[in-house]
Amino acid sequence: MKKIITILGPTGSGKSSLAIKLAKDFHGEIVSADSRQIYNGFIIGSGLVEGILENNVFISNNIPHHLVQFLDPERIFSVSEFKKLAIEKIKKIHKNNKLPFLVGGTGLYIDSILKNLSLTGPKPNEALRKKLEKKSVDELNSQLEILDPVSSKHIDKKNKRRLIRAIEVCLSGSAFSSINKQNPKLFDTLKIGIKIQRPELYERIDRRVDGMIENGLIRETEDLLKFHNKSSPAFSGIGYKQAIECLNGQCLKNEMIRKIKNATHAYARRQITWFKRDSEINWVNDYKEAKKLVEKFFL
Repeated sequence: MKKIITILGPTGSGKSSLAIKLAKDFHGEIVSADSRQIYNGFIIGSGLVEGILENNVFISNNIPHHLVQFLDPERIFSVSEFKKLAIEKIKKIHKNNKLPFLVGGTGLYIDSILKNLSLTGPKPNEALRKKLEKKSVDELNSQLEILDPVSSKHIDKKNKRRLIRAIEVCLSGSAFSSINKQNPKLFDTLKIGIKIQRPELYERIDRRVDGMIENGLIRETEDLLKFHNKSSPAFSGIGYKQAIECLNGQCLKNEMIRKIKNATHAYARRQITWFKRDSEINWVNDYKEAKKLVEKFFL
């Protein structure tokens, strides 16, 4: 099987900088596995590294980043769509005799590729989705617990879009827990995770949020609202949601910053919990350790 390298970990752990360094050393290109950086124009709040779009490919530090800044913010993007596009990009990178780096913190995106999940299920039911969208996260969790107790134990209980999809599948007649079956692996994969203590991770997250504010998160949100409805999927991400509340006068700026930091801490904890279940991940402290693992992978 063709080889790929996966760099994963919680938000703010330093995945992007590590991946760029390794991609430079090993003649690689990056395929992003980030469910927020896919949306065109959503830059500051998504934590996207500095770069430019060239021929519909995002370039940062001379390294191509695929599946970044390419999607209409009004569009709902499914995991199965991500899987299809990501595999196409990975195969193209291989064809060009380069090494693909799958990089991100969206666990299901990563698993869809590395575990070759079947991702079967009914087509989206827009009428049902609109009805479920009106419910709170707690109400959706309660409904899923009744419909599919197995999925209810493992699903991200704060991810409203994921909860709606799970309920949608269950109401179609299939248990959501039964559709994401693993299939034979598509690629020979080295998984590298960045090891970081929680207090340091929280400090990094807080500094990153402060940087987003200084770089103009509120202004970016205000500008994006001129072209896109606030109910667009792209605005459901941490940062934009709180910025909209601030712009609407629902909270002061300092309270908005606190809310973004707390929500990001909680998200990072959920990511850590997700990745802890995977015994194949090699956890490293720094670039030197990661580079040795990649070198050994090719021996």
